Amino acid sequence: MVIRERYLKLIRPFYNQELIKVLIGIRRSGKSVILRQIIDEIKKSGVDDNHIIYINFEDYDYEEYTNPKKLNSYIKAKIIDDKKYYIFFDEIQNVKEWEKVVNSLRATGNNSIFITGSNSDLLSSDLATHIAGRYVSFKITPFTFKEVCELLNLTDRRDIENAFKDYVKWGGMPQRFMQKDDMSKKAYLNDIYDSIIVKDIVKRFNVKDIDLLNRIIIYVLTTPAQLFSPDSLRKYMLSESRSVSLETLYNYLDYIIRANLISKAERYDVRGKRILTGKYKYYLTDLGFTNIMSDGRKEQMGAYLENIVFNELISRGYNVKIGTLDKGEIDFIATRFDEKIYIQVTYILSDDKVIAREFDTYKKIDDNYPKYVLSMDQFDFSQNGIIHKNIIDWLMEN
Repeated sequence: MVIRERYLKLIRPFYNQELIKVLIGIRRSGKSVILRQIIDEIKKSGVDDNHIIYINFEDYDYEEYTNPKKLNSYIKAKIIDDKKYYIFFDEIQNVKEWEKVVNSLRATGNNSIFITGSNSDLLSSDLATHIAGRYVSFKITPFTFKEVCELLNLTDRRDIENAFKDYVKWGGMPQRFMQKDDMSKKAYLNDIYDSIIVKDIVKRFNVKDIDLLNRIIIYVLTTPAQLFSPDSLRKYMLSESRSVSLETLYNYLDYIIRANLISKAERYDVRGKRILTGKYKYYLTDLGFTNIMSDGRKEQMGAYLENIVFNELISRGYNVKIGTLDKGEIDFIATRFDEKIYIQVTYILSDDKVIAREFDTYKKIDDNYPKYVLSMDQFDFSQNGIIHKNIIDWLMEN
């Protein structure tokens, strides 16, 4: 088992604080495992089992406690002294008005509360005002490539490169590494996909036109890292003999984002220093979903690598935007507190024209923040203060 230290080191300072710890991420991305790793660490610190309460609301044994009053009564009956209790609620979105229960437990006892959820809007509802300013959130992603290498105990360069090819094809959903052949990997990812569609989109948002929803998802999943607008998607649907309103497209795209299946990256005008609206890029939370939907379509290695870099930046805690210039684009502007970096991603720096395209874009930016070009090349093309790195080497960095 991989100890997900990247997240644990961020959460540890809050173990004993009254702030509610919220872990959000796509279904089966490893949130439950992180909770168990936190429980293990808390036990090792000397806390006994009677002061640790864990409920997984996907477990039918706890189905009755999706009722908020029953849940509140059940937890409070387990609190029998003034010592600190550590309460873990897994997939909390299955509980009606969960915010009221969690806030009550936070306010009335010596409790440290941890919750997970599969919906990115878990904290944006009207009820979430009950815990506003009283929580800290962490976005959990599937395995990064470095975590994959740790899981598989890879140190040889050739093995690492082969694992990367597999990672590009099948993604980093943790349990897919238990599947031994391509057929079982595909079946496993299809199962996750179906669960997300049914539980996190269709049921949650009462979607009626499931055929349209699937068409939109397939379009987005098979064209990752492409700049497009709902209007361009509407034109595509018309070419497929499906008439759909822009409002419906906006809603369905929003549902897909809120299920954590994809992420939307906004465009940022580098010179004008403002957010641009109308067109966005959508990145898959896990590239494995592209493979199960592609049906033999041609690989888009440049787009796949860009998607991997986007997810890596998110997992490292960056806020990521697409940079726009008068002529040209910066793949990523990533900011984290006072830090800012620029990144260009390409498959191979195959000739002078490609090298000029990737490096010369930075001539239009007159600040001194670090600027990177990432590709699969082994040779170092760094020049004029712009750092070139092999993508695998960059992913393996701490």
